[in-house]
Amino acid sequence: MKNNAKLSRYEMEFDGQITYANYRLEKNLLYIDYVFAPEELRGSGAAGKLMEEICQMAREQKLKITPICSYAALWLRRHKEFHDLLV
Repeated sequence: MKNNAKLSRYEMEFDGQITYANYRLEKNLLYIDYVFAPEELRGSGAAGKLMEEICQMAREQKLKITPICSYAALWLRRHKEFHDLLV
């Protein structure tokens, strides 16, 4: 996962395509505003892998997550191992 700070998004490449999550960081709160996967990658688990990497990074940096994006919120709800990161 790469932090594209200029665009305020985390990015991962899969098969030459970029999946990304737009974010805002305010103190120790990470807001995930939008998660995008190209049509060719939808259903492949690419966005989920990106979410997993974001959560691992947030845990390492002691950040809490507020999912604004409905995909991010649903993904986090389904992955109890990351519930401690939710505000």
